[in-house]
Amino acid sequence: MKTNLQDDYNLLFKFAVKGLKYFVLALVGFAIAYVISTVLNVVPIAQILLSSILWQWMMRIAVFIFCLFAIAIILDSWR
Repeated sequence: MKTNLQDDYNLLFKFAVKGLKYFVLALVGFAIAYVISTVLNVVPIAQILLSSILWQWMMRIAVFIFCLFAIAIILDSWR
């Protein structure tokens, strides 16, 4: 059994995991808001949630978080 292994992740990886957690929570929140606005027949909120500008920003955030993970993995393997 090896005792010199570390379970301590670098700071960038912890930041990326926290960012991913809040990004997924935001997506779940958008899904809940869309379902509730559809059930209650609130058309403007549903239109905002389906707008292309919102999803372009969500895609940019997802790519940014993916890049953070990639950089963290490269730095961790380099160390």
